[in-house]
Amino acid sequence: MTEIIINNLEGIRESARQFISKMGEGSVFAFYGGMGAGKTTFVKAICEELGVEDVVTSPTFAIVNEYRSETSGELIYHFDFYRIKKLEEVYDMGYEDYFYSGATCFVEWPELVEELLPEDAVRVTITENEDGTRTVRF
Repeated sequence: MTEIIINNLEGIRESARQFISKMGEGSVFAFYGGMGAGKTTFVKAICEELGVEDVVTSPTFAIVNEYRSETSGELIYHFDFYRIKKLEEVYDMGYEDYFYSGATCFVEWPELVEELLPEDAVRVTITENEDGTRTVRF
C-alpha cells in the first residue's frame, strides 16, 4: 500500500506528482472519502500535473468531464457519481465505453457504482486528519 500525505493546499501539486509516479498500469482510479475530504481538489491537481490546461471542475451535474493532456494528448475522464440515484443512469451513459477505453478515469463517489467498477480499478482513499492534513492511500 502506498501512502501520500497532503500537508496543505500549497503542497498538493507535489503530492499529485508523487501519486502520478506511483499510478502504475492502472487506468481506473476510484477515489473514496467523505464530503470535503479533498477528492476533487486532489484530482484537479493530478490533472494539472498530467498536462490538462482546461479548468478542471467537479462533474457533479454532468456526471463526467472529459479532458485532454496538452503534453501527451492523452484523454482523461473525471466522474462524479454523487447525484446518481439508480444504476440505470450509469448504464444509460455508457460507462463501459469510458471504463474500458484505456483512457485514465478518475471516479469520485465510486461506492455508488461499486459493482460496475472494473476488477483492476485502483481504490484510493483520502482521509482528513485532525491536524487538517490529508492521507492518500492506494
